[in-house]
Amino acid sequence: MVSKASRQTVFLLLLLVMFPSSVFSIVPNGQPFEFIQHLEGCHKGMTMKGVHQLKQYLEKFGYLSYNDLATHTNHDEFDGPLESAVKTYQLNYGLNVTGCLDSQTVKEMMEPRCGVPDIIDGRTRMRSGKKNNQYGPLYSFFDRKQKWPPSKTHFTYRLQSRSNLADIKLRGVLWKAFDKWAAVTHFTFTEVEPKTRADIDIGFFRRDHGDHYSFDGPLGVLAHAFAPTDGKLHFDEDEKWSAWWNPDKTEFDLESVGLHEIGHILGLQHSAIPSAVMFSKIGAGVTRRELQQDDILGIRSLYNITG
Repeated sequence: MVSKASRQTVFLLLLLVMFPSSVFSIVPNGQPFEFIQHLEGCHKGMTMKGVHQLKQYLEKFGYLSYNDLATHTNHDEFDGPLESAVKTYQLNYGLNVTGCLDSQTVKEMMEPRCGVPDIIDGRTRMRSGKKNNQYGPLYSFFDRKQKWPPSKTHFTYRLQSRSNLADIKLRGVLWKAFDKWAAVTHFTFTEVEPKTRADIDIGFFRRDHGDHYSFDGPLGVLAHAFAPTDGKLHFDEDEKWSAWWNPDKTEFDLESVGLHEIGHILGLQHSAIPSAVMFSKIGAGVTRRELQQDDILGIRSLYNITG
């Protein structure tokens, strides 16, 4: 008589024969940013396995740009440009500016985050672009202060693809997020049917979804949106999303992330204030559902809104 374990082994072997290994490789081995943990203590002059991934991480979020990426990002030397990029990252997130991957820097880098870079084309720089960065507002804008034209005050939005959340719950959460931006601006927002053309397209997608900014599976990049006047807002469908009042410690709050991404659609870049909605990172179980002073000052400054 064949044992249950033997039957399971035969079944797995059949799967491996029937399907190429690439089918199984789409399942991530650990968290997307987990490699950073093993680089703690790494600093300039060291060569360590995984440093090339750190270079790719910092290049992805705008801190690093080699002239020849094929030559420089695919080796594991902690060189001068990487040290400079780490220092800028540490300055932006209020860390000790050492250029070394200390424990606090590693912890910060591993946090799930928005996919929009902190620095775009070397221009939008969060805290590192402020002369007196420890005082006053720390909001930032996209390059050339990209924004919607003065005549554009009413926006339509549509859900192109839905998650496994209940439809009525999903729509209610998005309505609340748009309503909070409407309350502090001169903008209004209306949902339209999926087949109707809209100013803002919202969808849930996995991995490569055609916009050149692939998602990376659970616990990495949560969502991304594009500067005006693109109007695309994408959530990573592989995340465990919550539309309830209190997400648990394994879930990401859809309203909080949606509120952040709508800020990008309207023209705000990342803030260096951790309590701000436009701060780039948010942990599982955390909610940031109310616009803070930095968010409000930023959007009103961009559009010259008074009152």
